[in-house]
Amino acid sequence: MTMKIIDMTAEFGRSETFADQIVHNMLVTQRKVALQFEGLNQPDLATIQQLLAAFDTPAQTTENSLQTVLPLAALQFFITKFKQQFSADEASRQLEQIYQQHAIYWHYGSVHRDLTQSPLIYGILNITPDSFYDGGAYVEPQAIKDHIAEMVTAGVDVIELGGQTTRPGFTEISAQEELNRILPYIDWIHQNYPEVSLAVDTYKYVVMQALVKNSHVDIINDVRAFTDDPRKLALLAPTKIGLLTMHSSRDTEYDNLTKEMQNFFKQNLSQLVNAGIAQERIALDPGIGYAKVADGYQDYAMMRNIDQFNQFNRPTMIAISRKGFGAKLFNLKKEDRLSVTLIAETYMYLHGGNVLRVHDITETNQLVKMINTINTGYWFKK
Repeated sequence: MTMKIIDMTAEFGRSETFADQIVHNMLVTQRKVALQFEGLNQPDLATIQQLLAAFDTPAQTTENSLQTVLPLAALQFFITKFKQQFSADEASRQLEQIYQQHAIYWHYGSVHRDLTQSPLIYGILNITPDSFYDGGAYVEPQAIKDHIAEMVTAGVDVIELGGQTTRPGFTEISAQEELNRILPYIDWIHQNYPEVSLAVDTYKYVVMQALVKNSHVDIINDVRAFTDDPRKLALLAPTKIGLLTMHSSRDTEYDNLTKEMQNFFKQNLSQLVNAGIAQERIALDPGIGYAKVADGYQDYAMMRNIDQFNQFNRPTMIAISRKGFGAKLFNLKKEDRLSVTLIAETYMYLHGGNVLRVHDITETNQLVKMINTINTGYWFKK
């Protein structure tokens, strides 16, 4: 008999039974994969049962087949162990293909990053006098360069420059003033730290034009989701720039928050893809802190429901660093909100967020290393 491995995840979604629909929802929101092993002889069946037992996952067997469910984050480790036990190259290839079908990739600039195993550490650098947390902290050139060096040393993957705050009640500046703030440091980072990817937080078309011309920027983060001005998509489509598209409800109060957010991203992704932007270039930001009521209870619902966007199979940003929920719940000043930020980020990371937009690089890397170590903490006796 020849072993064959089939991905059964989508099959549950095609079923009309309530039980299968519940299973499919669980697989998608928890990022798990349902596998069926066929064509097994008795020794192979016993070996796979023993292997799966170490992954603490249920399995159902028949005479020569087995069904099981594995977390996507554990699938690569399972494949490694599977290859150690079997010389079945075709079965291993099938497992790799299943992993690649479900893995969360983001293509930005020259980077093609798999965020399934470990998230992106996306550092914030606001060169502004009025941003809510670090406004005015990084204005002098040397202070900015010193902070960039600290972020790189701490292990940042992406540095995002912001020249225009979008905090509640913000004052808009001209596109030229925004560019004057950020362009010198885009070039400086590229020259001194070419291994670090560059992002810019902007919603202005004129600024995006300059960034495309500059050619050093890998990601653009637009709080207006790139669809308020049709020139944006025409400008960005032929480039390799990654698009971080954000949902905002500052102008709208919802009847059903999750459903309307899902509808927003479904429509937004369709608009971006139809404009010629490959889906792998797009990441999602739920927009926590951009509710109609600033720092209201909608923010907590948006922390909790992050797994409801796993259905889009796109990277999802966690952008809550030191935001106002720390003041609302605990009356904490902005400089004292690190611990509650890390707690909320941990919850969101475990439920599907895989781009961590943060001020505190060292502590975030510790969070990620700890959670990843636990998530892959399967024990095998040597």
